Amino acid sequence: MQAIQPFHLIPEYRDYVWGGDRLRPGQSPTAEAWVVYAEDLIADGEYAGCRLGQLAQELGPALLGRRAVAQTGLRFPLLIKLLDCAAWLSLQVHPNDAQALELEGPGFFGKTEAWHVVEAAEGASILCGLDQPLAPEALRAAVYAGDLLPRLRRLPVQTGETIFISPGMLHALGPGLLIYEIQQTSDLTYRVWDWDRPPSAGRKLHIEQSLAVIDTQASARALASPPIRQAAIQRLVACPYFELEKIAGRDCRFEADTHGESFHALTLLEGAARLESPGWQGRLEKYQTLLVPAACARYTILPDPSVRLLRAMVFVGE
Repeated sequence: MQAIQPFHLIPEYRDYVWGGDRLRPGQSPTAEAWVVYAEDLIADGEYAGCRLGQLAQELGPALLGRRAVAQTGLRFPLLIKLLDCAAWLSLQVHPNDAQALELEGPGFFGKTEAWHVVEAAEGASILCGLDQPLAPEALRAAVYAGDLLPRLRRLPVQTGETIFISPGMLHALGPGLLIYEIQQTSDLTYRVWDWDRPPSAGRKLHIEQSLAVIDTQASARALASPPIRQAAIQRLVACPYFELEKIAGRDCRFEADTHGESFHALTLLEGAARLESPGWQGRLEKYQTLLVPAACARYTILPDPSVRLLRAMVFVGE
């Protein structure tokens, strides 16, 4: 593989009605920062000004990694966002790969995702699944009557917890949350209910598509990561599409290696960190993302005295 140095990404922003002011202070509402996205521009280095997806097409496994190319070809396989939730997001559901192909046609993919809670206000909660399974006819009646909310499971969440959202699970993020979201490269979302916001605001409901993919048995739980006393890399979640790790510690250094299997996407949540690879060094500040190409192989993370960093990659196995 040809050598490629790490590079920073310039996020794209989405200004949805439920957004807050933490991602772009002074520009409110800012709902989402798409920090790893095929259309993001590369900020620095040899490929500055190129789009991430374009570079994936040109460089293939040198950027993406052997495992990533084997799974999804030259399409950039992940989408990572930061979400600032000042109000409830719509109640929604995502299809799996087979359902996306059936409902939307060739070239569409399902959406498996996970949330990591960056910040949670006191009393913050999410909706995830039904309190009790419903028969198909009862589900349809509740959806069309706008009577689904009392039947949903409300889950309190706290900073540092991680929630896996499987396709088919009804879900919604609540106010007071700052969320890191990792998912397949798909923004295929079916809205079931939108808190009676007017559909004329560009927030269409997708009732029939939703009913076709809702899994009435699906629910989630919030997984707390154990406290880190000194320095550690902890796996937060893994599935066939991605894995997510937390890197945290004090006065330490972390030696890392892509092994050529997958790129590593590092997003800083707290503190600051320096990173070094042969012939290159750079720095990460709060909410910045650095992409380490698969061909980079070995690199070193040198955190400031206290750091909280998330590292995402294509799932490469145990």
